[in-house]
Amino acid sequence: MSTAQAYAATSPTSGLLPLQIERREPEPHDVEITIAFCGLCHSDVHAVRSEWRPSRYPLVPGHEIVGRVTGIGQDVTLHAIGDLVGVGCLVDSCRECISCEEGLEQYCENGSTGTYGVPDRRRGGEPTQGGYATSIVVDENYCLRVPESLDPAATAPLLCAGITVYSPMRYFGVETGDSVGVVGLGGLGHMAVKLAKAMGAEVTVFTTSEGKAEAARALGADRVVLSSDSVSMAQVRDSIDLIIDTVAAAHDLGPYLRTIRRDGALIQLGLPPGDMPPVPVGALIRKRIAYGGSMIGGIAETQEMLDFCAEHNITSDIEMVTADQLNDAYDRMVAGDVKYRFVLDIASVKEKA
Repeated sequence: MSTAQAYAATSPTSGLLPLQIERREPEPHDVEITIAFCGLCHSDVHAVRSEWRPSRYPLVPGHEIVGRVTGIGQDVTLHAIGDLVGVGCLVDSCRECISCEEGLEQYCENGSTGTYGVPDRRRGGEPTQGGYATSIVVDENYCLRVPESLDPAATAPLLCAGITVYSPMRYFGVETGDSVGVVGLGGLGHMAVKLAKAMGAEVTVFTTSEGKAEAARALGADRVVLSSDSVSMAQVRDSIDLIIDTVAAAHDLGPYLRTIRRDGALIQLGLPPGDMPPVPVGALIRKRIAYGGSMIGGIAETQEMLDFCAEHNITSDIEMVTADQLNDAYDRMVAGDVKYRFVLDIASVKEKA
């Protein structure tokens, strides 16, 4: 075993505190990574505060990890010492079910292993601990190559926010000439705008805030529609092929479904804490619209996304935070006061140890 300095929650109300944790020694197919940056995801807040389900403490969050390989197991072939690499939301899966065989590890029928807060197959069911830490040990097959051309700090959120919006757009074959709508302009939404534009789509941002129009256009949006304005919504009726809905609060889908063309789709990415209003089934039937959801992406698709981002020079818009700012950053995320993702500088974790 080796040790790492980390920031962890010890209860739902403790906030994040310095803690020393253990990491396993690299096994034959493991890579040891010295972490440089870790993105802050809103799901980290839910986990730390036990808002989705009871968490097991102590809990080190973080699943948007970028760093350098500093150790490898004897059978590792995919990575070498010194490589710039990333770890996203998954660190293992059963590798035997149909989903795993198809490269869809996020839908593993026997349960994929999340980067933090779930039983670790490698450690007798002890919970995994995430990337708010100085190091991590991961199987080489769940470690991504980060192109050296990308800024490593601004790349970290791609490992969750980026792949979460990329995967459904690839699944639905977004290409030049398509019309993509994006509901919400937060961490996911701003990445959806950038990626859809790079795929050649015309992008419409739906927002409840007039103040976000300029920011949406700066990101590349072709149109910005105030979703609370019925006149504006009527003007874009039957104009969208695919809507990416990133809003994590309960909201009425009816107005958005009316903007979708026949054979279009609305894909839900935001996970509200409570039930959504009923979906108007008639709107789906009348235009053969598909309504569905999507969850992150598999390892191969995440690598494809990183390479696509390198080709198009796409990263996340970030605000860097230090370890002593983590708890304030969590409160700001809840308040929506971030443009668009926070990233933790792990050097500050070492300084506070």
